[in-house]
Amino acid sequence: MGSFGIPLSGLQANSNSLSVIANNLANLNTDGYKSQTLNFGDMLFQMRGSAGNGDPIEIGSGVQVESTTSNFTSGTVNSTGVASNMALQGNGFFVVNNGGSTEYTRAGDFTTNSSGQLVDPNGDLVMGYPATNGVISTTAALAPIMVNQAATVPAVATTSFDTITNLQAGSAVGTTFNTPISVVDSLGEPQSLNIQYTNTGTNTWSYSITLPGSATGSATPTTVASGSLTFNSSGALTSPTGSVTGINITGLSDGAAPMSLSWNLADASGNPTLTQQDSASATTATNQNGSGVGTLTSYSVLANGTVQGIFSNNQTLALGQVAVAGFSNVQGLAQISNGDFQSTVSSGAAVVGQAGVGGLGTITGGAVEGSNVDLSTEFSDMIVAQQGYEANAKVLTALDQVSQATIQLVS
Repeated sequence: MGSFGIPLSGLQANSNSLSVIANNLANLNTDGYKSQTLNFGDMLFQMRGSAGNGDPIEIGSGVQVESTTSNFTSGTVNSTGVASNMALQGNGFFVVNNGGSTEYTRAGDFTTNSSGQLVDPNGDLVMGYPATNGVISTTAALAPIMVNQAATVPAVATTSFDTITNLQAGSAVGTTFNTPISVVDSLGEPQSLNIQYTNTGTNTWSYSITLPGSATGSATPTTVASGSLTFNSSGALTSPTGSVTGINITGLSDGAAPMSLSWNLADASGNPTLTQQDSASATTATNQNGSGVGTLTSYSVLANGTVQGIFSNNQTLALGQVAVAGFSNVQGLAQISNGDFQSTVSSGAAVVGQAGVGGLGTITGGAVEGSNVDLSTEFSDMIVAQQGYEANAKVLTALDQVSQATIQLVS
């Protein structure tokens, strides 16, 4: 009897449905896992004639599995505190390189390998846009993201400095006050300057900026700048204003390049940093914009995928930018092992870009995206599949009884 094939197809289809549900539940705690749904379709109908009005009389041949649908909605962001971990929220996939083969994943539980490259748990390299001296090139070919702790950033020579200093009003003529300040040369070496203020009369002081003789191999200090300062009756500096420029240092013994410095006499808001008030002469702060050679101490991932390195010299530079890939038909992706996907003809080619641009999702650093499996939905689907399986089993039993009765009739 051909009818046995119909309930058998139902048993097979519902069994497959239970397998999909079981797989979803098994991956309830798998980072980046996307739940799947099995879709059924009826099989070819057989013509058994037509009714008196011409309507066809058809009997179905059972059920078949038509497709699986993946739910690509974002999972919950779970904070881990691990700098290399990333959670992608919204559209897109991380791009990884598996031995020369490009694959895509939502699982952002990345770590680093022995070379300081970001990798996924399978050892696949996390790909992105490279950075040179902190400048990211989004037109360059994708490359592995490096977060090597041995990375260094070159020294930045000082070009400007300032001090917050008060000179005591009413000081006797000839009174001096010294403010030492350290600046950085092109080799990252600190150089010590000394600003000496000398009272020359009412509301007037002279200044002299010197460099120790040891810095240039001289027996005596070298004066690199000098001039006079004038204050009004309120103690505000009236001359010079803005900044003192042309402070040049040459012939450094360590072989560093000549330095050209400016002394800022006002802060970013235009407030004077040099005053004359009736309190003891004092310098409360010194600032300069140079830095020595720095080594990478930590890093973080920004929302646009930029991996921001923090160095020991307080410099912050981009190490690279994690790439994000989008597809015109995500249902066409082929899911392979370990939560990775591959593009197919159906999915279309990957469109690789930056997080947060062109409809691609954003990245949360120090976190991973959890599975989007919904327990209540899976349990409901499990009941439906179980009942479907039992119903087809009963049909099979009924057909068996009918076939036994038929055999008894002809025997």
